Order: sequence, then C-alpha cells, then structure tokens
Amino acid sequence: MKKKLLFITGTRADFGKIKGLIKEVHASKNLDYQIFATGMHLLERYGSTINEIRKSGLKQIFPFINQDEQMGAQMDYVLANTIQGLGLYIREFTANLIVVHGDRIEALAGAIVGNLNNIPVVHIEGGEISGAIDESIRHAITKLSHIHFVANKDALKRLIQLGEKPEKIYVIGSPDIDIMLSSKLPSIASVRRKYDIRFQEYAIFIYNPVTTELANLRKNIAEVIDAIITVKMNFVVFYPNNDKGSETIFEAIAKLKDLPRFKLIRSMRFEYFLSLLKNSVATVGNSSAGIRENPVYGIPTINIGTRQNKRFSYSSIINVPESKKEILKALKNLPSTPKPSLHFGKGNSIKLFAKTIKKKSFWELTCQKVFIDMDINDSEKMTGSQMSSSRRKGKIKR
Repeated sequence: MKKKLLFITGTRADFGKIKGLIKEVHASKNLDYQIFATGMHLLERYGSTINEIRKSGLKQIFPFINQDEQMGAQMDYVLANTIQGLGLYIREFTANLIVVHGDRIEALAGAIVGNLNNIPVVHIEGGEISGAIDESIRHAITKLSHIHFVANKDALKRLIQLGEKPEKIYVIGSPDIDIMLSSKLPSIASVRRKYDIRFQEYAIFIYNPVTTELANLRKNIAEVIDAIITVKMNFVVFYPNNDKGSETIFEAIAKLKDLPRFKLIRSMRFEYFLSLLKNSVATVGNSSAGIRENPVYGIPTINIGTRQNKRFSYSSIINVPESKKEILKALKNLPSTPKPSLHFGKGNSIKLFAKTIKKKSFWELTCQKVFIDMDINDSEKMTGSQMSSSRRKGKIKR
C-alpha cells in the first residue's frame, strides 16, 4: 500500500516552501499526499490563499477554518482549535506521516496531534533562530518531531544540542531555494500586469508584529511608516501576518493606500513574489524573506527591529532599530549587490527530500523518542550521519 503523507499548511509562505515537496510525493508511485489547509489560507482578509493551493494542481485538500479575523490574534485559541480539527481529521483519514514546516501555530498543532496519535512527525527547517516567540515554537516543534529536514549544518548542530538523534536529521537545504533558482519563474512584466504594479523601480515592504513587544508596536510602526513615506522610493507593500498586533499594523499602512508611490497587496502567489523580489532594489521590514531569500539574489535588506534577531548575517543585510532616522540613513546607503549566498540551500532540496523518503530504511520509524546526551565540541564539521557513526564508535560521548 502507498505510504500517506499529511502536509499541514497555514500560511501563504509555508505552502510556497513545501509545494515542491508535495508535488514530488504526488508524482511517486509508492507515496500519496493529503493537505490539511487552515490558518490564513481561509481568511478573506489575507487573500483566501486556499485558492492558490487549488490552482497549483493539487486536489487532495481538506480546508479547515481554525480562526476568524477577530480571533486570529489569539494564538492559544487557534492552537486549541487546530488540534481539535486535525485530531478529528486523522481519525477519518489516517496518515503514515505528518509533515510540518517552520514555526507557526498550525505546525505546532500538527506535531502535537501526531505525537498523541502515534503518527511520526517530519519537521522541515527546524533549528533556526530568531528574536521572537517563533523561535520557542520552532524548538518545541523540534522536540515533538521524529525526523528533521534542516537547511544547513548550523541548524543541524542546534538540533544535536536539543538532544535529537543525528541519524534522524537530514541536511537538504531550504525547499524554496529550488524555486528561487528555477528558470521557470514568471517574468516581472507578467507580475506587474497581474497585480497592477505600475512603477518599474521599487522596494518591497513587509512588517509583522513582534508578539513579545506589543507595548511598543504602535510607536514602532509609526516610525517605520514615516520613514518610507519620507524617502523618495516606490514600495510594494504586503499586509502583515495574523499574529497578535496585526490590527495595529493594518491601521498604520492604511494611510499608504491612496499615495501613488505605494501598492498594497494582500497576498501573492509564491513564484510571483520571488520574481518581484528578484527585480526589486531592496526589502524593508522584519520579514524572514529579507534574511533568507534576499541574499540568494543579492538584494539588499533593511532589517528593522528584533524580530529576526540572531539570524543569518550577510553583507546585503543592514540591521536598524525602529527609528525613522536610522531607516532613512540605511535606505540612502544601500549596500552594493554582493555575491549571492547559498547558505540556505543549493537548489536541490526537493531531490534530496524525495531520495530520502523513498528509501525503505526511512520508514523504519518509531514514535518513542529519547533525549540524546552528547558532547558536540568536536562535531562541528560533521553531518548527521557522520555524527551517528562517530557516536557508535565512541568518538562522541553520550
């Protein structure tokens, strides 16, 4: 019988990253997929991106509304609702594996439901760090997951520190890099036509709430908005995610709506966003795209505030506080285009993922986890499999 993989997606961003993995499973003779689509996908305010999943050609989709616009900011309620809905789903449609991505509430719900129902959980892109509650959620998902596909050796080492089995960690890169380096991205002309973007030169603006700094959010976003209004640049502005505090950001960016230098967009298909990014002059805000995707194209990033604190540092990234003066200074001194970075992948992640899950040995799974104690001081240059081998030979202390 075919092995069934249940993919959980709650945002436009995580679906863009895992879509290639789902299609690879779909193309396999021995594997089958299901998609549990929830979160922002079902909210009209954020573009009802469930329709983008349908347009991708994938058919086995179960939509589940886990929130409304008013409740979307209440992460505890969203978590509870998603656990309940997903728990009922898997009782009717069993899966051999649950696949989650990143650090969102829906991914945490998927990991919890998998554990409590003895279904192994695969976590994509664990081991990352940031300066928000997202990091704690991501590490919690790691501890609830049984198999890990990480972006690089830095993430690998962090998972080892978290006590995960080296032989269950696979370094494959980030799946979205495959799409970024593809020759099949839509042309920038088609992006402009589809989304009615009428200027040729532009920067991208994305700013999301930092849920641990809500007391300062109104002041911070005011500084940021004043800066991008003052500078003589065009901006494509994306709506924030649905974390607590998003309403404050919606209110702040509303003043941009009728200004000719700004184009506000609810949501954009991932491939179109990548083409837009590739042809931009910079990204301004606190989105992870500025840290992970911009360096792949060598596009400058003005990274504002603490949301991406301690993440990847590169010559194309300028870190500034929520200060109008500092933001304007950075915008006037954008770094020259550096060499593209492949820190998060080389464009072969989907192939490596497929190669791994098609191995018979991969499916020798157990849901019982144990914490692995080890000294990682001498293991910085090892892959997960090398660490496993060294541990068996006694080179790494348990």
